[in-house]
Amino acid sequence: MAVKVLNPGLSTTVQDLGRPGYFHLGIPIGGAMDRLALRAANLLVGNDEGAAGLEAVFVGPHLEFTRDAVIAMTGADMPIKLDGEEKPSWTALKVRAGQVLSFGFLQTGARIYIAIAGGIDVPLALGSRSTYPIGALGGFKGRAIAKDDELPVGNAAGGKEGRSIPEALRRRPGMPAELRVLPGLYWHRVTEQSHRNFFDDQWKVAPEADRMGYRFRGGRPLQFVERDQPFGAGSDPSNIVDSCYPYGSIQVPGGTEPIILHRDAVSGGGYFMVGTVVSADMDLIGQLQPNTPTRFAKVDMDGALKARADRAALLDRIRSVFA
Repeated sequence: MAVKVLNPGLSTTVQDLGRPGYFHLGIPIGGAMDRLALRAANLLVGNDEGAAGLEAVFVGPHLEFTRDAVIAMTGADMPIKLDGEEKPSWTALKVRAGQVLSFGFLQTGARIYIAIAGGIDVPLALGSRSTYPIGALGGFKGRAIAKDDELPVGNAAGGKEGRSIPEALRRRPGMPAELRVLPGLYWHRVTEQSHRNFFDDQWKVAPEADRMGYRFRGGRPLQFVERDQPFGAGSDPSNIVDSCYPYGSIQVPGGTEPIILHRDAVSGGGYFMVGTVVSADMDLIGQLQPNTPTRFAKVDMDGALKARADRAALLDRIRSVFA
């Protein structure tokens, strides 16, 4: 079976849960920006949670199916259409051979996930089918899908139409969005007043927001504790001797605009980091549109671990729908 791409949308890539284990070599984990949404879509169609699907940003693709299939769409709110007839999201749908899947205008969120029973069956690259476009690695020929591509689909193990995930289990960002942050190793580099300002201020997602990182604007600039810059660091006080960048870390070049490093970010560099967004909230970032009001909320390690446990419990409740 293959799925023919009639219109690729703005940027649609093959993604699974990523390729851990290569960050020390400069190859990011990659994978779906909203992992919970991809897992949910795969569960709906009877796939393994980590099967490869499609991630579409802001504009959905138009896809023609060459044979019958079961599909599901999760993530952002975007009208779903089969041969022009609107269908529900977060629900397993039956598609007949020759039918065309398309989408209306984005309403809320930023990324939709399209799962097909059997999964997108592109070759594995370092153990993953995820697309890393900057490195031309994985996915469909190492790039976003394009018009007239034919995407291979694996053999379906199951998948029943009509199954749905309740609204209460569909996690979305609030308004304003709240992202929990654990202060990091370089927190001492900024003043106590800047500590308070960072968490008190309301920020907005900048237009520079993609798979590598999300930039935020609108808060007060950070003020640095004076020091003599160490050998190997740049002249700006936000510069450090090169360090590793954890996934979700927040660098603030020049102390002005925080950048949260996401799925396809680099693994190290010379900017200090104020802290790290807890893993439980990284999915939410993938659903933020430019200009979305956002606040950072300070947590300690116990709070970060509780957030992770709460997210795991939510995923278990989603799984129980299909038990």
